[in-house]
Amino acid sequence: MIETVLVVCEGNICRSPLAAAMLARSLPGIGFSSAGTHALVGEGADPLMVELARDRGVRLESHVATPLTDERVRAADLIITMTKAQRERIESAWPYARGKVFRLIEGEGIDIVDPYRRHRATFDLAVAQIEHGVAHWRDVLAGQQVH
Repeated sequence: MIETVLVVCEGNICRSPLAAAMLARSLPGIGFSSAGTHALVGEGADPLMVELARDRGVRLESHVATPLTDERVRAADLIITMTKAQRERIESAWPYARGKVFRLIEGEGIDIVDPYRRHRATFDLAVAQIEHGVAHWRDVLAGQQVH
């Protein structure tokens, strides 16, 4: 039974906070959090991501970037990353996590584009990709079948 899900990206100010918040809204019985492999510790969510999230009924104003730690990896029943490289980095640093780390769009082999410090179009693409991945994981977690 999956009770805790950790969503991971690089800086923890764009992609993972949005994905975690969208999943939490859809699946209130599961605990969702986010972290960054290279978190901009203490920073809030990117202002453009806050705006795009708000347009979708999700609030990121109170988000604060948090680093990925051994404690957080151990505590998570499932870890969802934005890229294959992030998944591999976690599995290399924490070999015991193998089997519980997946990309947001794992089944299609898609990495979520990193919009940080890029144009609005890149943010729009990232949000569309996140929405697609969230829809998949919402269905998987609602049925508790991880694959």
